[in-house]
Amino acid sequence: MSDEPDIVDWAHFERSRKELGAGFIRILSYFREDGAKSLTQIESAMREQNTAALVLPAHTLKGEARQLGAEPLAAIAELIESTARFCLESRRFPDELISDVVQLRQLFGRTVELFDQATNPLISRARPTPNGFGRKVGNQDFGQI
Repeated sequence: MSDEPDIVDWAHFERSRKELGAGFIRILSYFREDGAKSLTQIESAMREQNTAALVLPAHTLKGEARQLGAEPLAAIAELIESTARFCLESRRFPDELISDVVQLRQLFGRTVELFDQATNPLISRARPTPNGFGRKVGNQDFGQI
C-alpha cells in the first residue's frame, strides 16, 4: 500500500480493519483526534517542563498506534512515556526527549497521511496526468457554432 513499509505494518492494519469491521473508520477517526490531542499535550508538557504531564498522553498515543499497526509511532511514544516515568522517580526533567517529541509530531502526520491513503477512496485514486484530468477528448468543438 505504501513505499514506506516501516511506518505502518499493513498486515496488522488490515487485520485490525477486518476485526473491527464497520467500527474501524470510527476508531481511525478517534486515533486522528486523540493522537493530535495527545501530541499537543506532550508538546505543551515539554514547553512547561512538566514531566508528569508527559506520561498519560504518551501512554494513550502508544496504545492507539499499536492497535492500528503504527509501531514506529508507538515506539517513540513508549520511549517518551518510560523516560518520563523514570525522570519522575529521579526528580528531573527529561530534556533529552526534545528531538523525540519533534520526531513524534512528524511521524504522526505521516502515519495519518498513510492511513488516509489506505482508507479514503478519493485520496487513493490515481493521480491526474500532468496535462489535466483524464485523457484528452477529441470532440472539443461539439456544440460550438
